[in-house]
Amino acid sequence: MRLDVHLCALVGTPPVSAFLHQLASGLALGGVYAIMALALVMIFQATQLVNFAQGEMAMFSTYFAWRLIDLGWPYWRAFAVTVIVSFFGGIALERIVVRPFANAPALASVIVFIGLALIFNALAGWLYGYSVTDFPTPFDGPPWFGQRYLSAHESGAILVSLVVLAAVYAFFRFTSLGLAMRAAAQNPTSSRLLGVRVGWMLALGWGLAAAIGAIAGMMAAPIVYLDPNMMAGILLYAFAGAVLGGIDNPFGAAFGGFAVGVLENLMGAYVVGSEVKLSVALAIIVGVLAWRPSGLFGRRIVARV
Repeated sequence: MRLDVHLCALVGTPPVSAFLHQLASGLALGGVYAIMALALVMIFQATQLVNFAQGEMAMFSTYFAWRLIDLGWPYWRAFAVTVIVSFFGGIALERIVVRPFANAPALASVIVFIGLALIFNALAGWLYGYSVTDFPTPFDGPPWFGQRYLSAHESGAILVSLVVLAAVYAFFRFTSLGLAMRAAAQNPTSSRLLGVRVGWMLALGWGLAAAIGAIAGMMAAPIVYLDPNMMAGILLYAFAGAVLGGIDNPFGAAFGGFAVGVLENLMGAYVVGSEVKLSVALAIIVGVLAWRPSGLFGRRIVARV
């Protein structure tokens, strides 16, 4: 189940059916972009910086899941273990690597993030090689409910994305730990005065972002194949979605991820072609930054001078 297979299947189909298929497939990809965008926003809210290593962290977690499945583990057990390991790995990464640069200039932190991306990419290539590998899907088989426009994996990817978004919303809206993390990200000084351990809240945010990114990687791998560079384009699309929806608004960013997935598929199929459709993400980023830097749902900050 790959994009080229879908395109071949569309040859000779009526235009309306082809359009609906591209729209539905765009929603499936958009679900992956949405949860990656959510992971980016979680780090941005706490640090005001974009974690350029988010995609490579997700890729490395996906390789970890692939290794467990290759050893004979059932898919969902490997999925759960990978999410848990990624969560604690994200916490360790923040405490050991990122924390020493907490008070450093922004440029130093950006260099650290880029360095982490290069390290994860090289480490994955060293451990697993650079050959393209199939990644299994738990939603294999015929399309659900006789659906003509979505494969079983695409339907499952959308479902998983919605479940992740709902779980994250419930966590931050209805739990005391989630509320403490939101407070620490938005106003760390006041949160410290109220007894919130801001440092650990930031570490937990990194852990959640790593776990969410791992889910995105495992949902994307059956579509784009598994290799050390698999998340490069996905990270760019996710960043475009975060910018479109508002990089300081988690669920605005998630909406932007779905929107970018649909735009990418439709533009690639009917306007610019699949070879240059990555430029759609770049055009979205530039256009939004020029027209509305805060994004569609982001907050405009007004300062008195």
